[in-house]
Amino acid sequence: MTTAAPIIELKGVTFGYPGGPPILRDLDFALCPGQRIGIMAPNGSGKTTLFHLIMGLVKPLSGQVSIFGKALREEKDFAEVRRRVGLLFQDPDDQLFSPTVLEDVAFGPLNLGKTKSEAAAIARQTLAFLGLNGFEDRITFKLSGGEKRLVSLATVLAMEPEVLLLDEPENGLDTRTRARLMEILLGLDIAYILISHELEFLAAATNIIYTMDAGRIHVDQELHIHEHVHAHPLGSHPHAHCPPE
Repeated sequence: MTTAAPIIELKGVTFGYPGGPPILRDLDFALCPGQRIGIMAPNGSGKTTLFHLIMGLVKPLSGQVSIFGKALREEKDFAEVRRRVGLLFQDPDDQLFSPTVLEDVAFGPLNLGKTKSEAAAIARQTLAFLGLNGFEDRITFKLSGGEKRLVSLATVLAMEPEVLLLDEPENGLDTRTRARLMEILLGLDIAYILISHELEFLAAATNIIYTMDAGRIHVDQELHIHEHVHAHPLGSHPHAHCPPE
């Protein structure tokens, strides 16, 4: 029996900002098709940096980043990644920049080559999927925090990504909006990595939880039952069970 190749794979990756110590040290990580991985770790442990490495926003000092089976080395190599991997920023104000909600959500499809009418139709469909009917003409900067977060997710989903990177998407949401977000995530048929400080949210939205310590990723110390129907306690390194092809 063969196994599917990882969608995202980091091998021996080390990264640090100029003048500072390494944030990530010889890190190994893989996301396989169908997986929903949660990451829970203290601030400053490198969680968001991991996402930035995957998207090519920063470059590793050493090690290899491979996505969709291709080793990525130069800026041009990440153009395809940014079309196929959706990144939801921790702060929705970093994601929203157009005057109206419809313009913001249509921006991604337009950049992918859709016509204005096609992009607008995709934007409306995405907003409807998220329960945001009637938001099309709302002024973006006047939205509430929870509304901004859902509209930010709409801008990502409108691009029809094959993988999602979600940086604390539940942060600051009220109970109703959080429940809607959970419903949306569980209804998606794509792999994703979810960063959160809330174990309960991660346990419901993912099928394996990792922690980060000393620049590396580890299986969480608590016992977790995975979607592939087995359970095990602490391991010194994360392991991947890619589903059969």
